[in-house]
Amino acid sequence: MTDGSKVHWLAYQQLLDSALPIGGFSHSFGLEALVQQGRIQNMEQLEAYIRSLLTLSWAPFDAMAIKAVHMYAPSQNWELLWAIDHMLHVQRASSETRSGVQKMGRRLHQLVRTLYPDWDWLPLETAVQSKACAGTHALIHGWVSYHLQVPMDKAVEGFLYSCIVTCINSALRLMSMGQTQGQVLLAKLLPFTETAWQQVAHLDPADAYTNTPSADLAMMQHETLYSRLFMS
Repeated sequence: MTDGSKVHWLAYQQLLDSALPIGGFSHSFGLEALVQQGRIQNMEQLEAYIRSLLTLSWAPFDAMAIKAVHMYAPSQNWELLWAIDHMLHVQRASSETRSGVQKMGRRLHQLVRTLYPDWDWLPLETAVQSKACAGTHALIHGWVSYHLQVPMDKAVEGFLYSCIVTCINSALRLMSMGQTQGQVLLAKLLPFTETAWQQVAHLDPADAYTNTPSADLAMMQHETLYSRLFMS
């Protein structure tokens, strides 16, 4: 590994920080509804929930936006890349979730635009402004990882890691669990990021799929909760 690649890898680590100011702390993506409904009450249920999202939604669905960036950006096939992002975005059942991933994408875009102003931002910004591209969190994550020269598989695993951390951090505010328990759960789940991705890495991004109906329903029910800590 060259010194330059080390810098790129460390720069990428910065973007995986749970304290990154992109609004992830404001979204539970359905977990709050499930906790209030009593369907997730302990660490075993939380672990099962995160594993199901990892293998049936985050890896085969959201991560395909990252793969699309790494596939189509080198040839500047922007039209196909924006079409993939749009296809994924409109398949999200919950309006709160659609809004949430766009807001996180927008804030990540603004942050990285400030960190790396010399990158060629014109294709992405033109597409987002014209609404040809939804500019979701996963797509922007892919855009950043591509420009930092992070290998695609590692970029996907990094994204899946950030999804797990966001979910655990939400659970810390919703459930009776401590920081140590959260870290133990994170350590248990980390090996599954690579496994979950390798099971679907062969797919074309256009063949992305999600199969988490209970989670999708909870995301839609969230907006009807009497009291809420999170925006989604």
